[in-house]
Amino acid sequence: MFKDIVIKNRSYRGYNEDRKITKEELFDLIDTARITASAANKQPLKYYIAQEKEEVEGILGLTRWGGALPELHLPKDGTHPAAFVVILQDKDIQPNTQAVMIDVGIAAQTLLLAAAEKDLGGLMIRNFGLEPLTEYLNLPENLVPLLVIALGEPAETVKLVDLPKDGSINYYRDENGTHFVPKRELGEIVISRQ
Repeated sequence: MFKDIVIKNRSYRGYNEDRKITKEELFDLIDTARITASAANKQPLKYYIAQEKEEVEGILGLTRWGGALPELHLPKDGTHPAAFVVILQDKDIQPNTQAVMIDVGIAAQTLLLAAAEKDLGGLMIRNFGLEPLTEYLNLPENLVPLLVIALGEPAETVKLVDLPKDGSINYYRDENGTHFVPKRELGEIVISRQ
């Protein structure tokens, strides 16, 4: 069952705009991420939430999606996310960004797995303008955006496939818009003496 949720948790770049996400749903997702492990238990992460359309569109305009498919200009009109969660580093708690990144990965994956369990999907985004986003969110100096997570009900199909013979890891789409993500085989990534 857990592996099914992991498989369901893909990077979605298109959403059903009719499905809204409530503040209560966002709080529930963050509450799940909040109780995960944290390096030295410092708990330096804060979470900025946005689910009002105008604010979502403002954050969307400061992010860049689908770097391997720039010709598609993702997300397409009519498939924008319903919400964003911006994971922030509180420098007053932990000034070392390198140390915080492990917490970010744990929290983001946990949040997205919790979203998948609710039939929602998301996308982790590191491609954003730091200064423009900080200014747009009106953040104090001690809070630094490290990761933006788009959320919504997926409006696209994402399929895992084996790496092609040429070894390319680039994701791609077919003529129907199905998104394919090549994955290395298990035998290629496990290292052992036997």
